[in-house]
Amino acid sequence: MRDHFLDWPLGEHLPLILVLAVIVGAILHGKRLPKSKLYIIWLVIGVYLYLSMWLGAALGNAPAPLSLSDLNFVTWKDYVVIPLVFVATSLVVEDRKAVRTVILITAITLLIIDRGCILEFRNHSLATFDESKRDVGPLGYGSNLTAAYLAMFVMFFWGFLQFIKAKKYKLLGYGLVAITLYATMYMFSRGGYVAVLVTVLVLGILKDRKLLVVFGVFLLTWQLILPKSVQQRVTMTENPYGQLDPSAQGRIELWKESWNSFVHSPLFGNGFATFQYGQHIANLRDTHDWFIKVMVETGAIGLIMYFFLLQQIFALGYRLFRQGKDPMYCGLGLGLLLALCSSMVSNCFGDRWTYLEITGPLFVLVAAAVRASSHAVGPKETSELAPLHADAMVAS
Repeated sequence: MRDHFLDWPLGEHLPLILVLAVIVGAILHGKRLPKSKLYIIWLVIGVYLYLSMWLGAALGNAPAPLSLSDLNFVTWKDYVVIPLVFVATSLVVEDRKAVRTVILITAITLLIIDRGCILEFRNHSLATFDESKRDVGPLGYGSNLTAAYLAMFVMFFWGFLQFIKAKKYKLLGYGLVAITLYATMYMFSRGGYVAVLVTVLVLGILKDRKLLVVFGVFLLTWQLILPKSVQQRVTMTENPYGQLDPSAQGRIELWKESWNSFVHSPLFGNGFATFQYGQHIANLRDTHDWFIKVMVETGAIGLIMYFFLLQQIFALGYRLFRQGKDPMYCGLGLGLLLALCSSMVSNCFGDRWTYLEITGPLFVLVAAAVRASSHAVGPKETSELAPLHADAMVAS
């Protein structure tokens, strides 16, 4: 739908316009934000990134960020839509029913994207792997980014389902998890594979100890279980002579170059959104590691800001998971914690953070968790009827 608006005036800014309209409408209707440190953290990051672009311009690394004709300014403008989505959702999600609706919409969206992925790769023979079989995926930015989305939300629902008791909804939920894992497998993204594996390990440590046994068995038997094409994708990091494949080797060289750049400007970096202007190995415009990109462009200060943001989200999810009185909120907290964990692993393989289509839905869930935590954290109910009542609400 967005593509059809590109030829219209301001059509390329449709997401920003829609989100701002929601925020303005909510304020006019008297909506208020729940208490959270995340709003001020995002505000500080947004202002710092804009000032960082001026530093990049002063250093001669990019033009002055003044108009929509400047690529760095457009990059910043598109990026700040993500925290605006967070603000908009925080304003309009006000009660338990709205939180449940957000989770349901997330599930439906994930199922639709699963379907798009499966329909695409069904057009290929999957007996063996080659690069031509890596479809872009329905998100339109490439198989690696689609895989990052799938890995993030399959782990969200895997965690969320730990607190669902009704068998019908549990079966539907695990059906969604199975379909998403299947779609992730054939996106042929090694970053997606690692994100799922690491997050399953975290889930096993935090909640379901049986998964630790399954995880160990899988590591010993994966070459017997996984299809041949997936095995080929996993093992192609090195050739038969022990040398890295061109993609992996290129990333190593790019990271070495990025480190040298960081050493020359460790505190403030070279300026936000400046890496895309430079000449790099294989003409790449991204560091293929979001953390390295943050470090190079915004320096140690920018990296510390982001770590503080991530710590606050992890703390929010963990607090809901451990202290929530409502099973649905406990599941939301654990799911959010796992989704963020998966996202951080995926971002070690490339920038998956600044894309609205991937990180925007994550912050919709963060906003729902903020609202839930404002009235749902406290001592667990001890009444024998309380768990049954809570489970009935989840089933409804």
